Amino acid sequence: MALLLTLHRVADYDAWRKVYDSVADMQAAAEVTSESVHRMVDDPNNVLVLHYFDSVDKARAFTTLPQLKDAMQRAGVQGEPRFEFFE
Repeated sequence: MALLLTLHRVADYDAWRKVYDSVADMQAAAEVTSESVHRMVDDPNNVLVLHYFDSVDKARAFTTLPQLKDAMQRAGVQGEPRFEFFE
């Protein structure tokens, strides 16, 4: 099992969440096996997303999808997201 940790700041969490929820099919196609979203207690526009995959290769491939980049732009992600991979 592999874990992709994504940390990023968003302009507006509610707007971001609508886009995030709308791309569930993309996550399924990329073989995300489980996911969760968390907000920083003192900064609710600082978002942590956890995606689980069967392998690190699948997790890495997910981060390179043009559809993911497009969704992040539409969702108001500010700056470059931080991706970290764990086994």
